[in-house]
Amino acid sequence: MPRLIDQEDNEFTLSNSKSKFPILQLDIRLISDLVVVIVSATCGGIAFACAGQPVITGYLLAGSVVGPGGFSIVSEMVQVETVAQFGVIFLLFALGLEFSTAKLRVVQAVAVLGGLLQIFLFMCLCGITASLCSGETSEGIFVGVFLSMSSTAVVLKFLMERKSIMTLHGRITVGTLILQDCAVGLLFALLPILDGTSGAFDGIISIAKLLVVLVTFLTILAVLARTCIPRFLKLMISLSSQTNELYQLASVAFCLLVAWCSDKLGLSFELGSFAAGVMISTTDLGQHTLEQVEPIRNFFAALFLASIGMLIHVQFLWNHIDILLAAVILVIIFKTAVVAAVVKGFGYGSKTSLLVGMSLSQIGEFAFLLLSRASNLHLIEGKLYMLLLGTTALSLVTTPLLFKLIPAVVHLGVLLRWFPPDVSNEVTGCDTCLPRCILPYFPYRRHNGEVKMRRPGIDLCLLSASI
Repeated sequence: MPRLIDQEDNEFTLSNSKSKFPILQLDIRLISDLVVVIVSATCGGIAFACAGQPVITGYLLAGSVVGPGGFSIVSEMVQVETVAQFGVIFLLFALGLEFSTAKLRVVQAVAVLGGLLQIFLFMCLCGITASLCSGETSEGIFVGVFLSMSSTAVVLKFLMERKSIMTLHGRITVGTLILQDCAVGLLFALLPILDGTSGAFDGIISIAKLLVVLVTFLTILAVLARTCIPRFLKLMISLSSQTNELYQLASVAFCLLVAWCSDKLGLSFELGSFAAGVMISTTDLGQHTLEQVEPIRNFFAALFLASIGMLIHVQFLWNHIDILLAAVILVIIFKTAVVAAVVKGFGYGSKTSLLVGMSLSQIGEFAFLLLSRASNLHLIEGKLYMLLLGTTALSLVTTPLLFKLIPAVVHLGVLLRWFPPDVSNEVTGCDTCLPRCILPYFPYRRHNGEVKMRRPGIDLCLLSASI
């Protein structure tokens, strides 16, 4: 197709010439790219499912293979990534539908205050470290902002798969992720201050305006949730007596409308979609709505994870695998320690603190946006940009492995008496939290001294009581 490149190297695809009559125009390239991404994600998911591994890793690696950093089958990523962004929107919409506001209030102190404290600690620690190493303090503070973000999409996907959303550590994790999504707009307003292009006073005014807009927006949504939304949903149910098609369409449209309004107010699509889910969850039709949007959520979530994988440059990762692996291990240890310390400071147990810390130990997809914005402002140099980009990509790839190791780490802590041997469903939300692939047989001693061999499926509570 004919193309136009301007003086800033922006590339445009020229559409068909203007006609007197409306002509249906198709973007064949977008269709073919979506086919490639969807088929590759399916193949990657099947391969990893057959190997007994998380399908999320298959989605990420499939995207990296077909993306510009792999075989470059999909070279123009903007349109694919734009469509894939619906994955995050529907993931958070579904989370809002199945999340209990009453249970969220129980952890709101550690989620809100603890989440803000985590961001502040990351900024301070990285800024101080940069100053001690004779680096730019502004770069260090940005790295702290960068590290404070965790992957909402990846973490939610794993918590849902393991049915851990309603566990204590799951509620704290989700609450912290929501806080991070809310703070994205504030962090973007902070970047010009670090760069020096905006004064401190202007930055404070900008952040204060965002806070006022956030409170006003949430207040309006709360009023609508109590007045208009129940009537609207009942109307859609009555009109959809024969088929659920209209109700399903109305639910998706409502989610996208609230997300769009949130973005237009300077907040984020993610915050709006989650708020839309919470609004419907307060009615009697929350579970019914969740059943209607689940297939849409699963499809777009896989597409989103594959698009994130397309940002991974395989050759760059391979050429610098030693540095990047060391950086990822350091990030995981650093983030786990800081997050666990903050949660522990709010009076929660060591096991819960460790679970939350490990769940939030990766770098999230919003970090790509922060990194791009910081690069445009010349806040960071090229080498640091490539290091952070590679570390983020590798962090997302290794996250499924880290989640797979969580039950083993918790069990080791129980054996070493770091954690009390009490709750079995704290890790997975079910009664069999010890993975069979790690310890198929394990010796335990009863109170009368008789030694038995543990068989797969024995409840961890029994194992802990026996020990």
